[in-house]
Amino acid sequence: MKRRNFLKNSALLAISPSLVKASGRINTITLEENLAALNRQPKQIAASMNDEWDRIAMLYDVSSDFINLENGYCSMLPVPVLESFIQKTKDLNRKLTLFMRKEMETERQAIKNNLADIAGVPTSEIALVRNTTEGMNIVIHGIDLKAGDEIILSKQDYGSMIDAFEQKAKRTGSVNKYINIPLAPLSKQAIIDAYAKAITPKTKLILVSHIINITGQIMPVREICDMAHARGVEVIVDGAHSFGLIDFRITDLDCDYFATSLHKWFGAPIGAGLLHMKTSKIGKVWPLLGDTGKDRNSIEKFEHIGTNPPAVYLSARAAIEFNLLMGIKLKEERLRYLKNYWVDKVKDIPKVKMFTPAANQSCAIATFAIDGMPPAEIEQLLLNQHRIFTVAINNDEVSGVRVTPHVFTSVGQLDKLVEAIRAFVEGKFGPIPEPGAKPTMPAPVKSGKGKKK
Repeated sequence: MKRRNFLKNSALLAISPSLVKASGRINTITLEENLAALNRQPKQIAASMNDEWDRIAMLYDVSSDFINLENGYCSMLPVPVLESFIQKTKDLNRKLTLFMRKEMETERQAIKNNLADIAGVPTSEIALVRNTTEGMNIVIHGIDLKAGDEIILSKQDYGSMIDAFEQKAKRTGSVNKYINIPLAPLSKQAIIDAYAKAITPKTKLILVSHIINITGQIMPVREICDMAHARGVEVIVDGAHSFGLIDFRITDLDCDYFATSLHKWFGAPIGAGLLHMKTSKIGKVWPLLGDTGKDRNSIEKFEHIGTNPPAVYLSARAAIEFNLLMGIKLKEERLRYLKNYWVDKVKDIPKVKMFTPAANQSCAIATFAIDGMPPAEIEQLLLNQHRIFTVAINNDEVSGVRVTPHVFTSVGQLDKLVEAIRAFVEGKFGPIPEPGAKPTMPAPVKSGKGKKK
């Protein structure tokens, strides 16, 4: 997609020169001005220009009640995208059924065209869904499998996908074969070999997480797909944490099926997702909900879910524009910088264990543990005593606390995380909260350099 051509008549550019409200005060800022200094620099240098990123953070209405380091679940909307969502909701309410019956399909198609351009695939291979789980389940439950057919997956894959394949096995007699993915792989080949060794003549499908949500490991998807296709095996990719976080196009992967949530790192409203399926695969996959009015070879047969709120995916256009203005590669490098910033400060502390691989094998996501402290206890102490929100991970292979900063996160906030981890290691913490106890966070501190108000 040509960035300049796409943004030429952008509604977001009409919003961006406006006054942006942030933290109870008004800042006169524009997206172009904020990003100009950054985009003139090499991406890795720009990623470390903290003063410039503090100004970018003003484009987000960040709460002062806590430090949000759990942005992997869903992403805060930048103010221009939030404004678009609110306006789309108001406009829709005025027209309602007229829009939904007469105008909605044209706008839906325009959004799909925009997303297809970014993804690098034909619009005829893009379906709008509500989230990754829905998109993946369309594929998992839509593919015909028989007793004995094998699926290769990992315990590090997302729980909802594992559950879907376990249900599929109960219904069809298919067999789920779990492999061990190295937590600290010495090479891409070590990961590829783990999948390759599990393939047998009965293998029909491989599930791969593009970015593993519990460790942040970026998987060598293209190499796995090439290996699998050479053996006649299809690949379904869980792209929940990759689309909008790292710089790639779906065509780069050459996978057969791909699903993602646009409300994660892409920054669209909650309830927007994308499903990609190669044209040659569409005809053989059953839709999750019946729609006999659509051609069996049309990707649109997967979009029938009943009445749903169109303002969500219509606002995806504003998220597309915001991402193009910032640049996915620039965002990727900033989030990798932030992840490396705090990880480098704690990885050698005694009793601290990192589950996240080397710097360039991961991006925003990193998970740590402290010997002798249950992850849920660390999560509660961080929130109750330090106003830092994270999430405890308890997986068959990983037990730790996941940290996911965003572009509005300051290095000063990450320093607070590092200080808290050091304090825990040294035994400096107050009463341990009861399991499941409601957080009782201290009052917000006064703002200062490095703090987001």
